Amino acid sequence: QVQLVESGGGSVQSGGSLRLSCAASGGISSSVCMGWFRQTPGKEREGVAAIDSDGSTIYADSVKGRFTISLDNAKNTLWLQMNSLKPEDTAMYYCAAARYCRLGIFLPAEYVYSVWGQGTQVTVSS
Repeated sequence: QVQLVESGGGSVQSGGSLRLSCAASGGISSSVCMGWFRQTPGKEREGVAAIDSDGSTIYADSVKGRFTISLDNAKNTLWLQMNSLKPEDTAMYYCAAARYCRLGIFLPAEYVYSVWGQGTQVTVSS
């Protein structure tokens, strides 16, 4: 069973950058989708970005042009480069994995993913 561990969260000022990583123990198999979600207290978890093993990517409109998702299969690591951060990006960020998955034209919903990390906090101050 794959386990996911996020790191890289922290506190930055508006306009700053952070890079989140998600290490997958047990390896990342082919035909997989991996994604980043975020959640703030009292709100539903929302999809931020996703990537599949073919390298296709999808982003939420709110982060397009600012965030970049990438997957390093050799290192079993998922990344999320976040630039031009805004206070509204403040949230707990989670990575997730889904087997036998290929991206379509929409961000995969939560139920598609079967493995989740514990989350890493990102706080952006104005």
